[in-house]
Amino acid sequence: MRKLVYFIGVSIDGVIAGPGGETNFHPLAPDMVAHVRAEFPETMPVHIRPLIGMAEDTPNRRYDTVIMGRGTYAVPLAEGVTNPYPHLRQYVVSRSLTEADPAITLVPGDPAALVRRLKAEEGLDIWLCGGADLAGHLLPEIDELVVKSYPVVAGGGVPMFSGGFGPRGFTPVEVLTFTHGGTITTYRAD
Repeated sequence: MRKLVYFIGVSIDGVIAGPGGETNFHPLAPDMVAHVRAEFPETMPVHIRPLIGMAEDTPNRRYDTVIMGRGTYAVPLAEGVTNPYPHLRQYVVSRSLTEADPAITLVPGDPAALVRRLKAEEGLDIWLCGGADLAGHLLPEIDELVVKSYPVVAGGGVPMFSGGFGPRGFTPVEVLTFTHGGTITTYRAD
């Protein structure tokens, strides 16, 4: 069965984006970028790939589907990119969006039902790209977290999860540390 994996970058204080959606405050280290590029190539949007020396047709390794919220999709849209992950099946969960690029499937209803249906299909895992509201709603469906922790305090912004209080246990199964002190930790749901 396919897994839903929340692959996300976060500051020390648990912030995934600034109040205006900023993510450029996460300090990068060449060895972390190289690792993500090699192990999670499908998480690199098509418009970023040439900037980091990556071929646009680099094969997917872990995911063949991405689910994102309206706010997450707004980031590439602000740059004029309507189809950020043409190498993946793309779903955008939104009650307010009524039109999108033909490659995007809009999901105005229950994202948990979508995830359960996708998990039952054959294929690679499903990447939950963000944001906090969607992650909070889908927390019971998340099978794995891959958390890129950056050595910076944001001081405010968008948390990793939002929603009601509902603790859920995860067990760390791998921790990788990079030259700038950042880590990538993989957690499996208990």
